[in-house]
Amino acid sequence: MEDVRSLFHVLNRRYNNLEKDCCRIEGSGISLVHSHILYEIDKQNAPSMQQIADLLGIDITTFSRQIQTLIKMGLVMKSANPADKRYYFLSLTEKGKRTADDIAIIVNSNLDEIFSQMNEFERDTVVHSLKILTRSMGQLRSSKVSR
Repeated sequence: MEDVRSLFHVLNRRYNNLEKDCCRIEGSGISLVHSHILYEIDKQNAPSMQQIADLLGIDITTFSRQIQTLIKMGLVMKSANPADKRYYFLSLTEKGKRTADDIAIIVNSNLDEIFSQMNEFERDTVVHSLKILTRSMGQLRSSKVSR
């Protein structure tokens, strides 16, 4: 069997480099981690800080520092939960939404370019395989968390 771990490392590095290049929007100073945070906040409906930290696998202390940076940049807003002031909800500012959209446009354009080098069967196979893989990885993580 091929060295699957090595393939994952290469894929992860190449995808991160692809996204890192997209974060250099007009000198915005957005890091790869910031890009991931903006993406997840944009996908959710007023997520809590803990939800996004858990999704990204970042401890809450480190995540909180990242959020403070994004707030100072004018990209994210943090609102206290009215029911429990210890918990905060996150949302994107208009500038944050524009930044997330700009990054998404560039990433999607790069992915379109990558997929354009494949025939339809290869594209469908890759997408189908990624769905199976992410589902299986999610099931493995869920079973380990519930142990």
